[in-house]
This record gives sequence, structure tokens and C-alpha cells, in this order.
Amino acid sequence: MLRSASIKDVANHARVAVGTVSNVLNNPDRVSPRTKDRVLQAIEELGFVRNDAARQLRAGHSRTIGLIVLDVGNPFFTAVARAAEDAAALHGSAVLLGDSGHDAGRESGYIDLFQEQRVQGLLISPVGDVEERLDQLRERGVPTVLVDRLADDASYSSVSVNDVEGGFLAARHLLDIGRRRLAFVTGPTSVRQFADRLEGARRAVADVSGASLEVVESDGQTVLAGRGMGDQLVGRSADKIPDGIFCANDLLALGVMQSLAMTHTFRIPEDVALIGYDDIDFAMSAVVPLSSIRQPTEAIGRTAIELLAEELDETHPRHRAVVFTPELVVRQSTAGAAV
Repeated sequence: MLRSASIKDVANHARVAVGTVSNVLNNPDRVSPRTKDRVLQAIEELGFVRNDAARQLRAGHSRTIGLIVLDVGNPFFTAVARAAEDAAALHGSAVLLGDSGHDAGRESGYIDLFQEQRVQGLLISPVGDVEERLDQLRERGVPTVLVDRLADDASYSSVSVNDVEGGFLAARHLLDIGRRRLAFVTGPTSVRQFADRLEGARRAVADVSGASLEVVESDGQTVLAGRGMGDQLVGRSADKIPDGIFCANDLLALGVMQSLAMTHTFRIPEDVALIGYDDIDFAMSAVVPLSSIRQPTEAIGRTAIELLAEELDETHPRHRAVVFTPELVVRQSTAGAAV
């Protein structure tokens, strides 16, 4: 196998010093146009590719940004990652994506990996309490921005959505169309976002006499997990089945919808009104278009990069918490369901 051309090979081919080649690559203004043209011609003829890893070691960091999300299989996080990647490209950076899978150990491994890669900074939607790890990163010159999670104090920048308000909007909508036996189908409530959505739903139910809210918790947050939760609910006696279901994300809601549809017994929304959270693309195209709470995924990803750029500004670094307001989107799974 042929050996890749080195910077020394380029210098010899162009009949210049190694330092001159380095200046052409990094400080071209220091080199005369004639010499620069000769070096660039040598680079093209030899097919030289700069060793970016070595450059990163000298500079202390790379042009990459680490992004760790809870579940890359969830279209919400995929959309956030895509928006962050587009925004990073405008800053001349690239995004390296890691999927923690809601696993703290896996999350820790990605933090270690991105630190070894000398990323410029880290964007993270954390599994749990990671402040100690993030403090260590900051001490080592790696700023961090929390994504889809409000920082507990002013020492970190964060971009999030008001999930308490989102939970309130979802439950209030079910109550407004006359539903009183509500169920909240969720992943582990140890996840901060799910706990906040539950808090909001409870606030809405507390305002309405005769209304109740049951929490149905699952280990997963996928369509399959939602189908399993739906099977549990439809297997009950008629008087124990909720007439309004709020799911902590759209994937769970789509699974519940599949379960209800397969029984050929329960109609959506006539018998059971159903609403999800995130407003992913699949929500609109479901068999019964799904009502949902919309999160501004593009704005979340773009803002995360902007906040990181502010953190990287050595002259005026600052921490900011940006909180977006969620939006109720009503479709056929709840529309016209008033009783």
C-alpha cells in the first residue's frame, strides 16, 4: 500500500522549508504568492491531505462539537441534531453524534470519547445528574450546553421547552373536550422531561372537579412500548378504561393508537381521545392524525449552537437559559371528540 504524502514530502517537492508549507496551510499571508503557488501545486501533485489530528493536538481542540442525545431513534432528537449540524456548519464546525440510549454509563463513555477527541464543546441531553462531570469538562476547557433540559443553576447555558406548560396544555385540552378519566402514558418519570409533563397534567386535572389522572409508566419510550401500554388499558373492564390518554411522546401515542385500532372496539376520538408530545412528522400521517404538543426542534438545535458559540467567546463568555413555549396542535385524534 502506498504511503500517504507527508508535509516533508511536499516541502521537498516544492523545494521549500517544512515551515513554509506549514505557513501556506495555516498562515498563507506570510508567504509570497509565487512560493504559495509552488507549494499548492506540490500538494495537488502529491495528493497531500493535512493531518488534522496532529493539528488538533497542537491547537488543543478540533473543529468538532459533541452532541449526546437520549434516543437517536426518536425523530424529535434526530430533528434537533440535524438543525444543530446545519447551524454548526455555518460556524465552520461539524457535529459528532452520540446516542446514550437513556443509559448513564453509555453517556459517560461518550463524554470521555468526545473529550479525547478534543471537541470544541459539548451539547448534551443528559440522562440524569451530570453536573459533576460537566464541571470537570469546563475545568479542562470544554464548555457545555444542556439541550432539552433546563439548567438547575445559572452556571450552565441551556435550551429547553417549558414541559410543565406542555403537560398542562395537553391535559387541559382533553378536559376541555369533556374527558374526565385521563391516563398519562409515560416512560420512566425519573426522566426530567417526563416528570415535568406529568406535573403540568396534574395541575390541569386539579382545576376540574370530578376529573382524575392515572399514571401508566413504561420502561420504554418507543412505539412498541406504547402498544404494550395500550394492550394493558384495553384489557380492562369498560368502566376502568380512560376516555382521554395523554402520552409523554408521540412514539408512545402511536403505539397506543395501534393497540386501540387492532381491537376494532375502541374508536378514536369518539371512545378514547388521544394526544401525544413532540409533534414529529409521523404524527400528521398516522391512520388517525395525532394531536400533539409541538416543540420547536429546529430552533432548539440552532439555539444550542448559538449558546455554545457564546460560551466559546473568550472575551465575553456568558451563560444563558433559553426556554421555548410549546404549542398545542389539534388533529383528528381529539378533534370533534366533545361529549
